[in-house]
Amino acid sequence: MRVTFRHADDIWPSHPGLTAGALYATGVPATADVGARVAVYTDRARARLATAGEGEFPEVVAWRRTFSRMGLKPTQYRCAAESLLRRLRKEGALPRIHPVVDLCNAVSVAYAVPVAALDADRVTGPLLEVRPARGDELYTPFGGGSEHPAPGEVTFVDSAGRAHARRWTHRQSGYSAVGPDTRRVLVVAEAQHEGGAEIMPELVKTLAEELAAHGADPVSSAVLGPSAPEFGFGD
Repeated sequence: MRVTFRHADDIWPSHPGLTAGALYATGVPATADVGARVAVYTDRARARLATAGEGEFPEVVAWRRTFSRMGLKPTQYRCAAESLLRRLRKEGALPRIHPVVDLCNAVSVAYAVPVAALDADRVTGPLLEVRPARGDELYTPFGGGSEHPAPGEVTFVDSAGRAHARRWTHRQSGYSAVGPDTRRVLVVAEAQHEGGAEIMPELVKTLAEELAAHGADPVSSAVLGPSAPEFGFGD
């Protein structure tokens, strides 16, 4: 089934600095050696962290403001990019999970922008929408069990009412996490800072090139904004 990924109409005026990128790829390799390329992007992030803490990065500051506007304490609920940068600064490396996830995480810290990779076969179409939750959506934590996003909390919701994220870019769902059996992925990057619209095409192009170089087939990609809010992927 072909799926439309979009941000709900009320997201754009509420977050005027938002720019998003989306990429759909098939033939996802589970055994590709991405270590050398991951090192290139993490070295870039380390060089930046040597001059300032991640909390000072404009990209992170913008997401902290977004979280504050949503009523969340930004130092308690960090966007995924800030969490990864914080881990990189403290531990010197990022966790190795899956080649696609490892590349996305490395590119995320290099650009200081949240990048999510979802197993596209775990998304129920025809619509995957970033929107405020009603509170009845089902979210699966990585540790198992289930939760319901708080009403008004921004999340990724598919047509089955499944939430694929909590608190927008804070944490993805274990249900659609990329794993050894993943064959198709949807990658979404979202920036809120001034200049996000300028770097997003480069970020998406970088991810497409890296995935292609390691055996995946990037089928389509797009940069999304109020004038082009939708991205179709799948069969």
